[in-house]
Amino acid sequence: MESFSARNFVPFLLLRCFPRRNLRPLCSTIQASQSMEDENEKIYKELGLFSLKKKIADAISRAEMIAPLALEFEEARRIKQEAVLQDCNLWDDIEKSTESLSALGDAIKMVNDLKDLQHKAEEVKLITQLAEMDVINHQLFKQAYEDSMRVSNFLDRYEMSKFLSGPYDKEGAWIIIEAGQEGIASEIWAEKLLVMYMIWAEKHGCKGRIIEKCAPRMGGIRSATVEFESEYFYGTFTGERGTHRMVRSSLDASVIREACSADVNVMPIFLEEADDLHVDEEDLNVSSLFLPQQQNDCKTEHAVSILHIPSGISAQSSGERSFVANKIKALARLKAKLLVAALEQGVKNVDKVRGVIANEWKHEMRRYMFRPHKMVQDLKTGIQLLDLNSVLDGNIEPLIRAHISLQRGEEIDYGLNCIKNK
Repeated sequence: MESFSARNFVPFLLLRCFPRRNLRPLCSTIQASQSMEDENEKIYKELGLFSLKKKIADAISRAEMIAPLALEFEEARRIKQEAVLQDCNLWDDIEKSTESLSALGDAIKMVNDLKDLQHKAEEVKLITQLAEMDVINHQLFKQAYEDSMRVSNFLDRYEMSKFLSGPYDKEGAWIIIEAGQEGIASEIWAEKLLVMYMIWAEKHGCKGRIIEKCAPRMGGIRSATVEFESEYFYGTFTGERGTHRMVRSSLDASVIREACSADVNVMPIFLEEADDLHVDEEDLNVSSLFLPQQQNDCKTEHAVSILHIPSGISAQSSGERSFVANKIKALARLKAKLLVAALEQGVKNVDKVRGVIANEWKHEMRRYMFRPHKMVQDLKTGIQLLDLNSVLDGNIEPLIRAHISLQRGEEIDYGLNCIKNK
């Protein structure tokens, strides 16, 4: 006797559960449901494709509008710098000649970069047209989208550079995040800020490198230091210095139920060449830095702290594998702090930096409201953003723009005006 297999059992079950006269409507229903799912999937794909097309078209349009004017401006800057070099004797003033050569090199590099940008935008446009001819080719559209985002990111950096003209704005940046004194809540909050900055940087084509992280066993971070070795990151992040406070209030916002904080400091990393700032050894107090044992990610046995005795400014390093390496890193950070302090105090010589109050930058600059309304309040600029989750996901561009606008005393218009006014 033939065994009763599962293959024979399924039709048998259908006949037992549904009379033969009802099978056709059931099959029709299944087919209709499948057809509807296929149609929905098609619609979702088309919507996704439409969104990609829109973003690609916006990037191409922006490049076609801005790049020619930017190229014209940079070509004029290059010609001007060449004329300056022709009119002077390079050996008469070595310092001035070095500055002129550096400016010429920057102008030539920017001209070449803008020409490459125009070629890339044309390639994106061509790829998009080829994808359209092939009806739908998701791989081609994906390539075009990725290239268009690179074009857009370059334009973002170029436009930003027109407003970052401070002495160290062009440099990279160290960002140091320290949890407040509210225990585990502040340590978790500090980690959220770290993730926020890492996501923003990655979206703008720079992957931050965490060189130090002190993480308690309960979660979060006690402190962390991140390096961003890309141009203009110091000028971009300077406005983030200060205390970032997370607040949860009562439903009517009359009583603060919970609050914790984290402090953010920013220092320049000199990208092209280390600054030759001389600091007398006699003015430095170098010591081993002992950190709490629960901060299990820190290399406590090699940590170094350097104090500049005349100013009271100090810097630390614990992320390297030897005492000597940490000392070099700590000294580089100390010099960066001294240069920034001298600039802020209006003195030319760091030996004249006096009376610096420790951690004077630690003032509340931003509030992140989790309840009753999810919003972000920037106390320096007065700007308010109603989408808290979006900000924590790295979308801090409006806050950065507002700070740069405030520092430069002008309204930033991301578009042609920033180039026309130059």
